[in-house]
Order: sequence, then C-alpha cells, then structure tokens
Amino acid sequence: MSDVRNFGAMGDGKMDDTAAIQHAVDTGDGPVEIPAGNYLITKPIVVDLARVGRRSIHGHGGVAKIIMAGAGPAFFLKASHGKTADPKTFRPEEWQNERMPQIANLEIEGTHPEAEGIRIEEVMQPTLTGVLIRNVHHGVHVTSRARNVLIDGCHIYHNTGVGVFFDHCNLHQAIVSDSHISYNRLGGIRLEGGEIRNFHVTGNDIEYNNNKVFGLEDLPSAEIYIDIQDGSVREGTITSNTIQATPSPDGANIRIIGSKDQGNLKFGLWTISSNLITSQTTNIHISSSMGVTLSGNHLGNADVRSLLVEDSTQIVVGSNCFGYNEEYRNTQDSTGMKFVNCDNCNISGSIIHGKTESFPNVAERRGLVELVNCQRMSITGLQVFNGLPAGMYLEGCTDTLLTGCTVLDTRDGVKTPSIEWPDANNSNMLTSCRLDAATNLSPELNQQANVIL
Repeated sequence: MSDVRNFGAMGDGKMDDTAAIQHAVDTGDGPVEIPAGNYLITKPIVVDLARVGRRSIHGHGGVAKIIMAGAGPAFFLKASHGKTADPKTFRPEEWQNERMPQIANLEIEGTHPEAEGIRIEEVMQPTLTGVLIRNVHHGVHVTSRARNVLIDGCHIYHNTGVGVFFDHCNLHQAIVSDSHISYNRLGGIRLEGGEIRNFHVTGNDIEYNNNKVFGLEDLPSAEIYIDIQDGSVREGTITSNTIQATPSPDGANIRIIGSKDQGNLKFGLWTISSNLITSQTTNIHISSSMGVTLSGNHLGNADVRSLLVEDSTQIVVGSNCFGYNEEYRNTQDSTGMKFVNCDNCNISGSIIHGKTESFPNVAERRGLVELVNCQRMSITGLQVFNGLPAGMYLEGCTDTLLTGCTVLDTRDGVKTPSIEWPDANNSNMLTSCRLDAATNLSPELNQQANVIL
C-alpha cells in the first residue's frame, strides 16, 4: 500500500501535490491510498499501466478530494490493449500489468476551465466506483479503445461538458449503473462516433443535463445522446433509469442520431425499457436506426413530442404509458408519437392520454399518433384519449394496419376527430376499433364495416 503522504503530499489544498501523487503511482507497490484531505494538482496524474504495472487509487471512503487546477484529466488511465475481449487475443503482459485499474471512493473537483475528471484510453476492465466528479469539463472521457468498462455508484455532477463521454472509441462491453449523472451542460451520457457493442445504462438517475443551469447560450443536448453519423453502435440497453430534465431548445431526454452507410443503418439491436422519461422538448428522438424496442416506459410532459421516429425500420413500441401528471408542469400533456418515413414497425398496447385542456404547441402536430409517409406499419391495441387536433393522423401511408384501437375524446363539450386518414388506399386496413363519430376517413376505409362509432 502506497500512502501519498509518504511520498510528500500535504493534502492542505494549497501546496501542489502533483509530483508526490505521481511519484506514488510510478514507484509504489500497487494500491495508491489518498487519505482525508484536499490535494491540489496542476497536471494530469498519468497511470501508464504498461510501464508501472497494476494500479488502483482509493480515497478512503470519499473523504479525500483531488482539486484539478490545470488543463486535462485529473487521472489519465493509459494502457496498450489493442485487440478484442477474446481471451485468445490477450498478450501475457496485459494480464500481468494492465488489467482492471480502479479509481474508487474519491472526489475530483475542477478549478480550471479545461480540467477533466478521468480519461481512459486503451484499457481493459477499467473500474470506477464511488467517485464524485464535479466542476470539470467532461467527467469521464473514454477515447481510442477500451474493453469492459464499469462505472458504478458514482456522482457526476455540474460539469460544463458531458458527464460520461465515449468519444469516437472502439468499445465493447460497457456498463454505467447505479449513478447520479446530473447538470452536465452537453449531456449526461454521450456516445459519439466509433464502433460500440454491448453498452448498458441501468438503474441511474440522469437529469437536468442541459444548458439551463449555466445561463449560457443554448445548445441542443440530451440526458442520453447517441450520435453515430460517422460510426456504428449495436447491442445495448437503457433500462430502469429516471431520465428527466427541464426543457431546452431542441433538447431530448434520449436522442439517437443514426447513420447510413451504403444504405445500411448503423444503429440498432437496442432496447429502451422500464424507464421514467419526462420533461424535455422531446422525450425520445430516434433517427436512421434499425431494430429498437421500447416497452414498459412512462413518457410524458414533453413540450413538442413524447416520441419522434424518423427514417427508421423495425422499431417496436410495446406497452408504454404516454401520460401526464398535473403535479409536473401541468400546462403540458402527453404529446404523443410521430413516425416519419419509416417502415416495418409495430406499435401496440400503449396508453396515450392527452390533457383535458388545450395544447399550447398544437401547431407542431396533427394528432396524438401521427404516421407520415410510412409503409408496412402495424398499429394495434392502442388507447388514445383527448387528442388535438385529432386522436390519430395518417398521411401517405401504405400497407398499414390499424386494428383493435380505442380513440375517444372524453372532454366535456369537445369532440375532435378520432382519426384523420383521408388518403388511405386499398392497401390499408382499419378494423375492430372504437372511435368517436367525428372521424375523417377515405372512402376505402369507410367501406369497412367493423368499426364502432
């Protein structure tokens, strides 16, 4: 055990302890212990695992603080892993020197505008637990290549960049769990570019990750922001999180911007399930994606739309509640869902309940459920209430089935159209639905007799 005080660190928040802590990392016997105190550093502490061997850094139950007063990361975990996670690809020196570096039970606070928390590069099994990172730019910044990243039980709070940023990296197997990720200006968790497989976000509180608390020029952000216009992301889950915010211009709780490479969609094989997702301009925005399943979520209190899906295929929207709660910004309602230029999607078993009062952004939509220029869509078993200006609106859709849905207006003295679908042709079907009488359907749909008005 290497106590940094034995290498000359003072921990008084005044003396520069950079050299002492770096000396403990470079020449100590493995575990680097940082006792209670405030340790001022002015340069990154580089943990070069290939050079110094296995290392862990511990802050004695969170009573130690690192004050990063210089540019760059407070800790830079650096290794040389260049292959996959397949055991056959590992060199002996990786298991001997480089596997599973840990940073635990430590606070990192930035006092320099270009300070970061922790950077990870070419590391196998980096593990962060019980770490508080605040007032830096990016909290955790993963670059280049990494495998089996674990971030658990951390607090990543009030930073000017991204809370947890996977930046154009080749990454397989990462889990972000049981953490608070809040008030980060450019997003809570962000995946940008690179090649990413097996990525899981579970059991976190991810909220207020936008510009509002900083009072600066507005920038589009999201609690979870996946932008792979120049990459590929597959195999992931977003499960059992609270994901909420205050509205920001063009902001979203979850935003997925996929990519097309020679016609192939590069985002998919993901599930979004059992989350509470509320209070942004858009709750979930998905574009250019293939194979995403949403189920068991509660979405609501979005300024413009609860769910927006564009240019995507094989999207499954299962049993979700698109609702509202008057205790939360009670001027807003469930703003429903919109699919644009999509095909081969299934929407079923959800409740979509608009508020009983008028919707202030009604010009932004034509119905609580909208499908525009879509094909081979199946819409079954929805309950849609109090839509404005209609319950459901379909335009330019072919080979689309709408069956077993209840679309009603329960407001006193108000009867908006249940369904607007005036251009449906013989490739479409409307069957076994319960609708209000105020409905605008094409002649082809009106000829179908098994709709109760």
